[in-house]
Amino acid sequence: MIDTDGYRMNVGIILINQDGHVLWAKRVGQDAWQFPQGGIKAHETPKRALFRELYEELGLTIKQVHVLGATHGWLRYRLPHHLIRHYQRPLCIGQKQVWYMLRLLSNDNSIYLEAANPEFDQWLWVDYWYPLTEVIYFKKEVYENALNELQPLVQRIKTEKKRRLTYKLPLSHAMI
Repeated sequence: MIDTDGYRMNVGIILINQDGHVLWAKRVGQDAWQFPQGGIKAHETPKRALFRELYEELGLTIKQVHVLGATHGWLRYRLPHHLIRHYQRPLCIGQKQVWYMLRLLSNDNSIYLEAANPEFDQWLWVDYWYPLTEVIYFKKEVYENALNELQPLVQRIKTEKKRRLTYKLPLSHAMI
């Protein structure tokens, strides 16, 4: 769905594991890595599109993730002139995205890239800020804004994990 300004409405997915690393995926047949993302259809809410895209791109269901939060508004990027399909109508000049932060609840084996029309052929867990050094230049500002806005959610997870580990220690170890 393309809005009146020419931006395709889209959801972005930042999936984190229990260690706070993010899933980084390689597009099929390309040397391009990115976060999963996808368009919002006319009848969908952003959240419904999120779960459809999550299943289509990573094979994950709503029960295998926990939604930690989302960006407060749309984040936009313009496509470089040479990537705009000037012959298509309506004309799409870029994307506007709501970004969601999800925590994987199941194990890594649940991630399945072999969908009917796979978008990715590889994935790996990377440091939270790593994508900023690797994402294509015209998406970098959106990635930076999304990661900055959603970063407190990751900090909360790390704090909770640290608390759980502290409580599991025997009393004699906890005092050391």
